[in-house]
Amino acid sequence: MTIIDYYLPGYKAGGPVRTTANTVDWLGDEFEFYILTSDRDLQAHEAYPDVPIRVWQKVGKANVMYLPPSDKNCWAWRQCLNRMNYDVVYLNGFFSRLSIKTMVLRWLKLIPNKPIILAPRGEFSKGALSLKYFKKQVYLTVVRWINLYQDIIWQASSEYEKQDILDVFNVVRQGVSRKIMVAPDLPESSLTVLVAPNLLTIKDIDAQSGSPIEPRLKVSGSAKIIFLSRIVRKKNLDFALRVLSEVQGEVDFDIYGPLEDAAYWQECEALIRQLPSNIRAIYRGVVKPERVMETFWQYHVFFFPTRGENFGHVILEAMRAGCPVLISDQTPWRYLTDKQVGWDLSLEGKGQFVAALHSLIAMDDQTFREWAQMAYEYGNKFAHDPAVIEANRQLFYAVR
Repeated sequence: MTIIDYYLPGYKAGGPVRTTANTVDWLGDEFEFYILTSDRDLQAHEAYPDVPIRVWQKVGKANVMYLPPSDKNCWAWRQCLNRMNYDVVYLNGFFSRLSIKTMVLRWLKLIPNKPIILAPRGEFSKGALSLKYFKKQVYLTVVRWINLYQDIIWQASSEYEKQDILDVFNVVRQGVSRKIMVAPDLPESSLTVLVAPNLLTIKDIDAQSGSPIEPRLKVSGSAKIIFLSRIVRKKNLDFALRVLSEVQGEVDFDIYGPLEDAAYWQECEALIRQLPSNIRAIYRGVVKPERVMETFWQYHVFFFPTRGENFGHVILEAMRAGCPVLISDQTPWRYLTDKQVGWDLSLEGKGQFVAALHSLIAMDDQTFREWAQMAYEYGNKFAHDPAVIEANRQLFYAVR
């Protein structure tokens, strides 16, 4: 039984939706996935049109039941779980309300004591924990005290996240299971765009557009930069704007993503108004998942100084589209400069980010194409790594 706050056809919740859908796509022939989720997308006031609620229906290789908000109070949630027949519970998110309710009901013996796999999805990174810090620390203190998570299996998407899990529960060691399995998030099993090996052409294979897109050119002294993510404080758009305020050269900075935090977006808008005239920042709206890689193709770098990602599907998508990345060191994508696919830098200061952007802006077309080619090859090599698939397979077999 997979429990996730939002699922397909939704997409605004980002990584967890993609990870779950990709897991089903890769492993759905071997395991039966039953998914309980919301009947609407993140921040949506209306349910998905033409999607029945409270009944199982086939979505890809999974059976999915969409539930309205009224079915998520503790009593209704308990009844829902007690009606199901399942072997293991797969929770997406540590601080998810559905995850918390499931764990508490199990601890109170109000639902069956089934094995649990829990994927924190980057919530234990230092940057993520710093947001709403007090509430999170109160909850962590309580669950350590009652040993709520003592007998579960943790899924870490990298060795970095494994260490984050250990660090969070280090104060009371008996409050966390010693069983932490590293199973990286699975990428999409197929590309939505095809890139020629020499990166000279790109062909959109969507039925709506079958014509080649002209290659982007890189002129020394200017750059097209993209930010694509949910507009929330964790993704650190404000930091990106502060960095850009110190950058020399002609820059077009396009921002994509759902405006999830209205107050935070107002802060970012104020920073946009203060940018110097050589930096042109524009909000471009939301990109549908099937258009993400095509969108990345149009830019010279993906600027994403996130406070913390357990994986970062959007980072992999950028590289698979041949778009170098400029990210923080709070993701598992590390030592990128050595590979000539981008930069992963500390958030302690803006200077390194400014220097990286100046390096990009100075690149001529030939140098940029070499970096773009390396990003493309690196991203696609990871996406087809059989060890990643096997690690996820063993995660589910571990509960036998």
